[in-house]
Amino acid sequence: MASIKNLKKDINNVLGDIIEGVYIVDAANGKNNSKEGSAIIDEAISNFDELIVKVNESKVENKKAHFNEVRNDLETKANKLVEKLNKLA
Repeated sequence: MASIKNLKKDINNVLGDIIEGVYIVDAANGKNNSKEGSAIIDEAISNFDELIVKVNESKVENKKAHFNEVRNDLETKANKLVEKLNKLA
C-alpha cells in the first residue's frame, strides 16, 4: 500500500511543480494568465485526473507492472509538459 501512496504523492508533486512553474514564468514575463500557460495548466490537471484514475483501478492482474506503467506515463507526460513550459519561458 505504501507504494500506491507514494505514487499518488509523486503524481501530485510533479504535476503541481509544473503548474507552479507556469505561474512563475508568467509572472517573470509580466503575463498573468497567458493563454499558453493556461493550456499547460489545463493539460497538467487533465493528466493528473487520468493518472489518478489509473492508479485507483482495482481490477488489475499484475499490480507491480501496472504501477510501473503509471509511473512511466507520469514521466512521459511530465517531460512533454516541461518542454512546453520551457518554450513558454
